[in-house]
This record gives sequence, structure tokens and C-alpha cells, in this order.
Amino acid sequence: MAVHPDQLRIFEIFYSLQGESRTVGLPTVFIRLTGCPLRCNYCDTEYAFTGGDWLGLDEILETVAGFKAKYVTVTGGEPLAQKHCNDLLEKLCDQGYEVSLETSGAISVAEVDPRVVKVMDLKTPASGEVEKNLYANIDHLDAKDQVKFVICDEQDYQWSCSMLKKYNLAERCEILFSVSHQVLKERDLADWILRDHLPVRMQVQLHKYLWGDEPGR
Repeated sequence: MAVHPDQLRIFEIFYSLQGESRTVGLPTVFIRLTGCPLRCNYCDTEYAFTGGDWLGLDEILETVAGFKAKYVTVTGGEPLAQKHCNDLLEKLCDQGYEVSLETSGAISVAEVDPRVVKVMDLKTPASGEVEKNLYANIDHLDAKDQVKFVICDEQDYQWSCSMLKKYNLAERCEILFSVSHQVLKERDLADWILRDHLPVRMQVQLHKYLWGDEPGR
């Protein structure tokens, strides 16, 4: 991807309800950046791998302000794959928004503004991208952050449990266990979590139940 000075390639900016994470259900502005170096088997944003428009930071901030929202989520694709993503995150925080970053966990989060809530995946075996996990990122997480596991089957679930134990994740930050939509039954994951007394938050993708796979929702 060519780099345009002081610009980001934006696929879309839209206003919706947060479908996941700790702020699920809250009205939120989403800034979706184009592109991702990963190709997860369950990806639901392949449409954002290409396309979009190059926008300057001031243009992005002006668009966001028009929605008059408190919460802003920077997502993708993989937003950190673009050079000026951290600049955008900093400016959003400076404007007083409550900002979260949805990241695959494959790129360093060390330079992310400490005011930003990092919602970071650890890719499970069934994702096809487990080898891309950058485990050094765990050292840059704190209590306000969240680690997300998208679980496709029982093997993924057991692997996720092993990661909880290996890295003491529940003592570091909030843990989200999510089913891969229409791949694993929600009740199965719920039963496993209860059976094993896990210190995790189970989540479903609220937006999928409201609007399906419609882009921009």
C-alpha cells in the first residue's frame, strides 16, 4: 500500500451500535481503515482489504465530529498496518472521545496512546493465522484493555484456555470469548465457560443479529 504523507486510507466512517467488547450496545462512530496483512478463515470484513479514500487527519476528525458521539472505535482490516494510525488515535483522544482500537494482535501495540482501550485478538488455531500472534504485545496491555478469542470449535476453546493460564491473562485485563458466527453454537461456548468456571466475558456480535453482514452497520 502506497503511503500518502499525513493521510490514512479510510474504507468507511459510520455510526452504529457497538456490537462487541465492554461497550457493547453503545452508540459509536467506527473508523474502518483499509487493508490487512492477515487472512483469517472467519474474516467478515474482506470487503475492506482494498478500496477506500485517502483522507487527512483533519478531514477524519471533522467527519467524526458530525456524528456527535462519545465513543469512537478505530478498526479494519488491521488499522495498525497504516503508518499514521497512532497519530489518529492520539488526536481522537485529544478531542475528548473515548477511543478503542480493534487490532489483530499481529502488529506491535507498544506505541499506541495509553488513553486508548486496546481490544486485541489472539488468533486461535482454526483462524489459520495462529502463527501471526505477537505475544510480546501482552506486556503492553493493562486493566482497561481486552483480549479477544474468536472460537470456532472445542480445540480452539482448549487452546484459548491454555493461553489464559500461560500468560495469566485474566489477572492482566478483561478476556472476551466469542463464537465464530454461524460456525460454533453460542450455547456450546456458554456451557464450556460455565463448566470450567472461566473468568471471561462471553460475547456475541450484536450487530450481526440486528443487521447481518451488511457493511457499515
